[in-house]
Amino acid sequence: MSKTAKKHSEAMSKIDRSKLYPLGTALDVVKQAAYAKFDETVEVAVRLGVDPRHADQMVRGAVVLPNGLGKDVRVLVFAKGEKEKEALEAGADFVGADDLVAKIQAGWFDFDTAIATPDMMGVVGKIGKLLGPRGLMPNPKVGTVTFEVARAVKESKAGKVEFRVEKAGIIHAPVGKVSFAADMLKGNLLALVEALVKAKPSAAKGTYIKKISLSSTMGAGVNLDISDVTAQI
Repeated sequence: MSKTAKKHSEAMSKIDRSKLYPLGTALDVVKQAAYAKFDETVEVAVRLGVDPRHADQMVRGAVVLPNGLGKDVRVLVFAKGEKEKEALEAGADFVGADDLVAKIQAGWFDFDTAIATPDMMGVVGKIGKLLGPRGLMPNPKVGTVTFEVARAVKESKAGKVEFRVEKAGIIHAPVGKVSFAADMLKGNLLALVEALVKAKPSAAKGTYIKKISLSSTMGAGVNLDISDVTAQI
């Protein structure tokens, strides 16, 4: 057995997949079970009681995690004039218009999130088919199409996470790094779950949050006690 396989087996042995863990205990287990040499990302998967095939049951939004993501977020902004200056002063890594469109058309994607002022969407639309599949297309529903450029840039840099329900009714999102203190991860996860609760579609019937699972990049999922999580929001 390889060292990696052995470490994975040891990590799996620390997790009872049939058990529902209180949030505090789950975070400790996830941290203890992480075995990679790099600082693994802690990710959450939430199964929702919605059918995304129906437009009135789509769940989409964004939340600024109170403790950030533990990484440097590269922000690109499509803007001109005063808004271009505003974006640069707020800390944007790349700001431009047609020049950025040309770079992206040539295959450049060295950024993590894209923001655009409403008047630039005609230009951005030219590369919608390139940005969309990568989850990089600016969208007013998550606050990335706005004239409040400075705020949008600062929120992205601070750890803003966008979420969108997948076809299977699941939301996947990062909530920090294994190196984070448990309280930091807890604060981020609760902020995300609270945002999901607020985004509940009126057309959704029955149980809304059906399952919450927490894991590190290389680790196995730890199932959470949903009542324990929601009681802390």
